[in-house]
Amino acid sequence: MATDHIRYDVLARDALRGVLRRVLADAAEHGLPGDHHFFITFVSTADGVKLSPRLLAQYPEEMTVILQHQFWDLVVTEERFEVGLSFGGIPERLVIPFSAIKSFFDPSVQFGLQFETSDTAAPADEQETAASPATPALPVPTNEEASEPEKPSEGAEVVRLDRFRKK
Repeated sequence: MATDHIRYDVLARDALRGVLRRVLADAAEHGLPGDHHFFITFVSTADGVKLSPRLLAQYPEEMTVILQHQFWDLVVTEERFEVGLSFGGIPERLVIPFSAIKSFFDPSVQFGLQFETSDTAAPADEQETAASPATPALPVPTNEEASEPEKPSEGAEVVRLDRFRKK
């Protein structure tokens, strides 16, 4: 197999993170439209993630947050987002770099993305055979306020980007 000097995998991952960035920026500016809400799973120990020691002890590897009804002060920058959430009645401020995000899911329209984080990315010599860095996914909520995500409808189809990669 030929070496990918252009690094389409990195370009695709960055473009899809741009989708996530834009969706969150729109939500920060205008609120969530209709029934849209987001499940965002991230690596809790990734560089740049800021959680309270209490949350980090409770979620030492990864954490899923839900942006739906009770969040505040959503701020989105080029590299990260910050949001206020309540856990067990205690308000918390989370800082989450886009590079730490493992998955994003909007159950209202059955749209999801899954990312390789820098902590889980394959070494450069293995990337030709690695799975695509952004594929649809259904994250499982893990925070205390999470409700059961809606089940995918019978007609929903999950398409993996690596299906289109030359083998």
